[in-house]
Amino acid sequence: MIGAGPRVRGGGDRGNAIVEFVFVAVVVMMPLVYFVAGVADIQRSRLAVSQAAREAGRAFATAESSADGLARVEVAIRLALRDQGLTDRPAVSFVAPGSGCGGSAVAPRLEPGVEFTICITRSVQFPGVPSMLGGRGITTVGQYVVHVDDYRTNRR
Repeated sequence: MIGAGPRVRGGGDRGNAIVEFVFVAVVVMMPLVYFVAGVADIQRSRLAVSQAAREAGRAFATAESSADGLARVEVAIRLALRDQGLTDRPAVSFVAPGSGCGGSAVAPRLEPGVEFTICITRSVQFPGVPSMLGGRGITTVGQYVVHVDDYRTNRR
């Protein structure tokens, strides 16, 4: 037979590519997907507390009285967090504007020209990390400066 030389079989490496791909996918891609999901959870919390602070401030500023305003703040916070699928109750504080959320607390009032900052603080655990390793988690804070209208009439 002319042209019929010895046949070389290259079948020793056949099928290894799929095994290597699966190994790389499990070792590299799974932690990457887990990390992205964890960061998305933290971002969801940041968005929720920012929205909750904004809605709570607006709800308070448009209330009939301070007592009614505080009740409306609680409802606004609960609704804003529920919109993001969160059901826990964050810490709420009222501080002087410009002092940051660590500042001294003030009593919110509905008097013309009054300003204060409403702070919503929530702690997020990175998913799958035990609390022993993660500590108190990552704290997300939402702030909103409430300015009661200068021409507001007190309706008490």
